[in-house]
Amino acid sequence: MYAVIFKAKAGKQDEKYSKTVARMRELAFDKYGCLEFIAASDGEQEITISYWKDEQSIKNWKNDSEHLLAQDYGRANWYKSYSVQIVEIKREYSHKC
Repeated sequence: MYAVIFKAKAGKQDEKYSKTVARMRELAFDKYGCLEFIAASDGEQEITISYWKDEQSIKNWKNDSEHLLAQDYGRANWYKSYSVQIVEIKREYSHKC
């Protein structure tokens, strides 16, 4: 399993941002097999972690035509800065009460 970690310093986020995020999330799950998608923010800081079965699914998602447009718009309008990390999960364990 793989994870994509997106960390950003947010700029102005408007109604179009919310709609675009919802659409990108829908595409990730419905078309590219995203397994889980978690987002959190604290002031200007934002982090999103998405989980995927393989790297090819991530590449296909990254290169989706709608996603490419959203990325360009995000760089120009919604984010002051960002970084993306793609990691392979070697081991996972949890505890549930």
